[in-house]
Amino acid sequence: MIKAVVVDDEPSNLVILEGMIQEFCPNVLLAGNADNGRKAEALIRETNPDLVFMDIEMPYGNGFDVLDKLRPVNFEVIFVTAFNEYTLKAFKYSALDYLLKPININELWEAVGRAERNIQLRNFDRRLEGFLQSMKKLSADMPKIGLPGKNGIIFVNVSDIMRFEANRGYTHIIIKDKSKIISSKNILEYEALLPANKFYRVHHSHLVNLAYVNGYQRGRGGYLEMEDGAVIEVAVRRKDELMVRLGLSPNT
Repeated sequence: MIKAVVVDDEPSNLVILEGMIQEFCPNVLLAGNADNGRKAEALIRETNPDLVFMDIEMPYGNGFDVLDKLRPVNFEVIFVTAFNEYTLKAFKYSALDYLLKPININELWEAVGRAERNIQLRNFDRRLEGFLQSMKKLSADMPKIGLPGKNGIIFVNVSDIMRFEANRGYTHIIIKDKSKIISSKNILEYEALLPANKFYRVHHSHLVNLAYVNGYQRGRGGYLEMEDGAVIEVAVRRKDELMVRLGLSPNT
């Protein structure tokens, strides 16, 4: 039997994935679940699993942050993600496995089969290092991003993008010169595409470039003061991670 744990910050996703594993992967024994980075790290240390189904974006550290704290990693990981082609390229280059949401039963079954074979090799940490290097290269290779506007594609320097704001099915993209581009892509797609060390989604409607944060106002979650004058609410569950990203104490 393969001892496994599931990490996902969405309760409905946890229920669905655990149900699928129990029904279609009889060789997998579930040993627990976690809904944020801190709990995931503690759970993995406690249960010593063979396999972790790991969501990427969640409170208190994303999936890569968790793995970095646990290195060298001596278990297999299947990433469960809504990320798009940019990040998936890095997965493919480094032979890391992933499942795209919503999860397909056949893909789950095949991924578990590959994990079972890889568990014997005990080489996940080496492949993880390859992934991290690929991510750095892909990030460096993406100085510009194509933003679909009303009349076609507009290419903008990633460093010039100040923030993204979800608005009724569209995404408003505010540029350094305070111009605005309206895109039909949702904000989650941009979150997946852009470098996680530079952009952070502080609220379900706001993805910000941390380089343009001018200040932070205390509060339950607090508020960010942006360079363009915007004041953006910070979701309570994202506050601690934001403080870490800004080099501040979570108790700030």
